[in-house]
Amino acid sequence: MKITPEQYLAAEIDAPTRSEYVQGEIYAMAGASDGHVTVNANLITLIKPHLRGSGCKPYINDMKVRIGTDDAYYYPDLLVSCDPADHKRNYIKQSPLLIIEILSSSTEAYDRGGKFAFYRRLTSLQEYVLIDPRTYRVDVFRRTTQNRWELFNFEGADAEVEFASINFHCPMQAVYEDVDFELSHSAY
Repeated sequence: MKITPEQYLAAEIDAPTRSEYVQGEIYAMAGASDGHVTVNANLITLIKPHLRGSGCKPYINDMKVRIGTDDAYYYPDLLVSCDPADHKRNYIKQSPLLIIEILSSSTEAYDRGGKFAFYRRLTSLQEYVLIDPRTYRVDVFRRTTQNRWELFNFEGADAEVEFASINFHCPMQAVYEDVDFELSHSAY
C-alpha cells in the first residue's frame, strides 16, 4: 500500500528506526558496518573544521534530503549544504552541494543506479561521492558546466582525495583511519 509524503514525514519524526521514502514506498534502513561508521566519523571530523566560517554546514546520516516535489526522501551518510534556507529547515534539506554515500554490499547497486538518478535531479548538487569501506576507493561524480556527470576515481592507500565542491583535499589514509579491512570479510 502506497502512502503519501505527509504520512511518511509524520510517522518518521517519532519512528524508532529510520526509513527512506521513494514514490509512495517505504524502505527500512539497515544497520551499518564498523568500516562504514568509522569512515563516516572520519569524514565529519575532517570536513566540519574545513567548512567553519564558510556558511556551509555538514549534516550526517540522520538528516533527510528531499528530492523533487516529495518524490523521494533519503538519508545520505553525509551531506553539505551552503543554502541559508536549508539551515533553517529542521528535519529536511533540499539544496545539498555535496552528498556522500558509504557503500555496503546490499546497497551498492542502488546507490550507483536508482538513488543516483534521483540525486541528479537536485539542481544544487555538484558532487555525489561513493566510498567503499572495504578497500581504498572513493568515486566522485562531479557535475560539469554542461550539466553532465564526470567520474573522478581515487584509489589506493597513497591517493589524495578531492571534493571540489567544497574545495577540500585530504589523504586517502585520513578517510580510512582506523578502518579494519579484515572486518569487512566477517559476517558479524
